[in-house]
Amino acid sequence: MPTIETLFLLVLSIPAMESAGSIRSLYRRFLSGITKKSLNAFYYACSYAKADYSGFMNAASGMALKLIPENLDTQPAFLCMDDTMASKFGTKFEDVSKLFDHAAHNGSNYLNGHCFVSVMLCVPVWDKRKIHYLAVPLGYRMWQKKESKLEPAAAMVRQVMPEFTQKKNVVILCDSWYAKKSLVSIVDEYDNLDLIGNARSDSVIYDLAPQRTGKRGRPASHGKRLSIHDDFALSDEKFGDYYMAVRRVLTNIFGKRQVLAYVTSPEKDSGCRRLFFSTIFPEQLQMFCAWQEKSPLNQTGSSHMQFIPLMLYSFRWNIEVSYYEQKTFWSLCSYMVRSRKGIEMLVNLINIAYCAMKLLPYQDESFAEYRAESVQEFRFTLSEQIRQQVFYAIFVENIETQIKSNAIVKALKQLIQKHGYHL
Repeated sequence: MPTIETLFLLVLSIPAMESAGSIRSLYRRFLSGITKKSLNAFYYACSYAKADYSGFMNAASGMALKLIPENLDTQPAFLCMDDTMASKFGTKFEDVSKLFDHAAHNGSNYLNGHCFVSVMLCVPVWDKRKIHYLAVPLGYRMWQKKESKLEPAAAMVRQVMPEFTQKKNVVILCDSWYAKKSLVSIVDEYDNLDLIGNARSDSVIYDLAPQRTGKRGRPASHGKRLSIHDDFALSDEKFGDYYMAVRRVLTNIFGKRQVLAYVTSPEKDSGCRRLFFSTIFPEQLQMFCAWQEKSPLNQTGSSHMQFIPLMLYSFRWNIEVSYYEQKTFWSLCSYMVRSRKGIEMLVNLINIAYCAMKLLPYQDESFAEYRAESVQEFRFTLSEQIRQQVFYAIFVENIETQIKSNAIVKALKQLIQKHGYHL
């Protein structure tokens, strides 16, 4: 119970303050005024307490799934997967190392810091008569160079999948880094789990196996090797910003499982083409396309339906927005804790506070007006209310005794009379 209380106070302090740069800062500016716990108690709770933060992911996903209206229960839920970098100048942090970052803006593609793998859940809710997908980041895991990023990613998916036993379609969305056999094989472990992902343009893909001829010998396991430039005929019109092509294929990544291969290009005659794979087929999805907030999904013609799985890939962008908001406004990468466990705990506590701001407007109707507002706007409003409540609680505590009460009343009377008022 003391550990639970300490962690709760830490989570409470994060939305109450404008930044969570360090535990020391939170303690000096907020925690020391509402608790008698020492600063070391909060450091100890992060780094040494026996608290399993993997359970946070299950709790957050369970709360998010309860927000899905009954008439949207057949709509798919998405698990977006990606990783992000946290640049650190010091070398005393555990597992800090040189990392390659293609998006670095420091004059080099390398930075000193940590890499975190994360999973985000997107669930459908109603917003102004349109289906809006609420994006809730579930948790972070620090990547170590002795393992592949695919291992923590697969572990996080397995951690939360028990929460989706009643969900018909759960779809993993990932980029080409995660479209590897060691991760995509996880879709074979669950009947309701599928994957839509970007893939390397040079991935080996084959046509479907030809019909058996009845002749002696082992039948062919697949057809000829396909080229994304020569064997995919792009559509005559653009869907969104791209021309598209699709066909059923076999690929070594998915073994004997048939998948849809999508090829996109911004220009019909351009040589720049991208490749995507989908294990889920349009006929397996029950999408209310006409009520989707994203414009490409509103196009419900028969020629568009075959591209619905690819259009769903756009929901993966939500995880990039979450990274930006948490790094810019929630001090996600400003931690000062040195131990690996302490860093993971603090990062996940910040994520819990962020999730709370995303979920609360949908859980409590009194905050419904903030559904259309940014998370930061809601946080600012709530932080004012938290600080007011803390002030009132401390004020009442300080005037509990009659002696203190009389002293406070006398001081207030003197202050009022000084300004020309008489009681």
